[in-house]
Parts: sequence; structure tokens; C-alpha cells
Amino acid sequence: MKKLLALLFSFFLLSSHSVFAEDLSDFQIEGMSIGDSLLDYMSEDEILSVIERTKNNYDWLNEPNKYSEVYMWEEFPTYDNISFFIKNNLTNQYVTNKNEKYTILFIRGMVYYIEDFDSCIEKRNEIVKIFSGMFPNATKKEDMFKHSADSSGRSIIDAVYFYFDSGGDAEVYCSNYEETFRIKNNYSEGLSVVITSEDINKWFEER
Repeated sequence: MKKLLALLFSFFLLSSHSVFAEDLSDFQIEGMSIGDSLLDYMSEDEILSVIERTKNNYDWLNEPNKYSEVYMWEEFPTYDNISFFIKNNLTNQYVTNKNEKYTILFIRGMVYYIEDFDSCIEKRNEIVKIFSGMFPNATKKEDMFKHSADSSGRSIIDAVYFYFDSGGDAEVYCSNYEETFRIKNNYSEGLSVVITSEDINKWFEER
């Protein structure tokens, strides 16, 4: 219950200017925003070490290595882990400014609900009510779909999106993976709260 209260309370602090602002850079997850440099939160060696472990995570996309995924496993007040997408360094060598090279384009905070999909959906719906009040001018969409990487068709994502005029969005969703697939890929499942830039949205659509 303590973690849930912290999770819900944190959403009132997502915007440093107004709970009705719709500039993605205003929204924060654990104090981190789209457009920040990941170097403000991790060292370059730490970033590159994680990228080496995640480099094959998106093989089903047309350009699986266009962006790199980075995880932070720390003691966060609200989330069990936080992940990011940045441009892939191997395709971004021409950028000499490190802060620009490591610009955050996507942030996801995750709370684990392993084999407890119903509880995850219950908490997600509570958060969606809060988001609906925070983002009254955003276009809201609900979607449930099969995860592209699981050929069995038994891995499900149940999501609610809030789309902004900027092309980015905020997402709240529950993942429920087929258990053999989850264990094989060492995936975690549960509640995700996401801030996504337009660039990452377009990349995910290129399948």
C-alpha cells in the first residue's frame, strides 16, 4: 500500500509548471524528463555496459539498432526499475557533444506484477483516472494487443495512451507475457508508466 500511495502521489508531480501542461519536457519520472542527458544520471561506462546487454531486445523491428535501451536498477521510491531509449551510439558517431548523444527520448517506470495481471489492471485504471484529469486536451485511446515478439500470440499488452500535439504521448499499460516466453527472455511484467517522444513512436511502428 505504501508503494501504491507513492506511485499515485508522484503523478501529481509529473509537471513542474502545471498539471495541465502538455510539453513532454515538463513531465518527469523520478525527476527525469525527455530531453535530459542520460549522463546526468549514469556514467558513460554504465550506459555502454547496459546497451551491450540489451542490443538484441528489438530484433523484430525493421531497424532494431536505431535506438539503444538502457535500464537503471536502483532503489527508487516509486518504481522497481526505470528504462530509457537514446540514439544508438554506433549510428550516431558524428555527434561530438556527449550530452546530445545521450539525450533521453523515452522514459518508462515499471512496477512488477508477476503473474498478477488483474491487480495490475486495477492499479492502471486508478492511474488512468488521474491522467485523464491531468491531460484534458490530449487524445485518449485504449488498446489491447499481442506482443510482436511472441509467436505464440499469448503475450498481451493492455494499454491506455494520451496523445499530444507534439507527436509524443504518455502511456499507462499492463504487460502479461506467456510464462515460458517471459522466463526465456528474462522479461519482467506488470505496470508501466511511460513518456515517449515522437521519434520513438515512429520507430516502434516500423515493423
